[in-house]
Amino acid sequence: MNEFTHLEPPKRRHSIFGGLRNNFLAGLVVVAPIGLTAWLIWSVVGWVDGFVWPLVPGSYHPEALINRYFGDMNPLSPDYIHVNVRGLGVILFLIVTISVGWVAKGLIGRSFLSWGEGLIDRTPVVRSIYNGAKQIAETVFAQTESSFDKACLVEYPRKGLWAIGFVSTPAKGEVARRVPPEGKILSVFLPTTPNPTSGFLLFAPESDLIYLDMTVEDAAKLIISAGLVYPNDKDKKVTAVDPASLPTKPKS
Repeated sequence: MNEFTHLEPPKRRHSIFGGLRNNFLAGLVVVAPIGLTAWLIWSVVGWVDGFVWPLVPGSYHPEALINRYFGDMNPLSPDYIHVNVRGLGVILFLIVTISVGWVAKGLIGRSFLSWGEGLIDRTPVVRSIYNGAKQIAETVFAQTESSFDKACLVEYPRKGLWAIGFVSTPAKGEVARRVPPEGKILSVFLPTTPNPTSGFLLFAPESDLIYLDMTVEDAAKLIISAGLVYPNDKDKKVTAVDPASLPTKPKS
């Protein structure tokens, strides 16, 4: 009998680099979302500061005020204090915006706003830009109506393929008159993956839509993750869909 017959196979040993790699990936899962969120907030705050401070006279900038009372006004002096307070521009922007909104609600503010809009309406190019921007702002920031309050499934780009869309508002004006009468026509925003800020605007009959129980936020996560992040564990276990189990389309 061979003397090597009873030898046990060597045990597989985990390499040091494999353990380091696993720890690195586990740490990356924790650090990446925090770092990305912090970087995004920091970048937005810096962008707002860069937009606001050029509109403020230089003598009222934080660096000028601090050096006026505690330092030296000469930038070349060793006593000159260099200050870069990030975020003050955001606070200033919020204060100014709230003040303008408060004034606009009053009688004088409404009168002045009506006079300014009448002047803009008589300016050919400016009125198109202003009216378009105003309509978008009123649609996005209106407090009386909710935008994108429902997620749905719509067959796109062809029959048999389904995409997630967000129901906006019922079609109005010429669009509602021109579309063949097939019940209630809705405006549906169809976002792209992984960037949901771009997409397509569809005008579809409500009977062709399947409303989803998931929230708009959960649907957005599903779109951004390209189908990797589902809103709950129950959806993750679904491997096949029986057409008979799909919810029936609402009747017009």
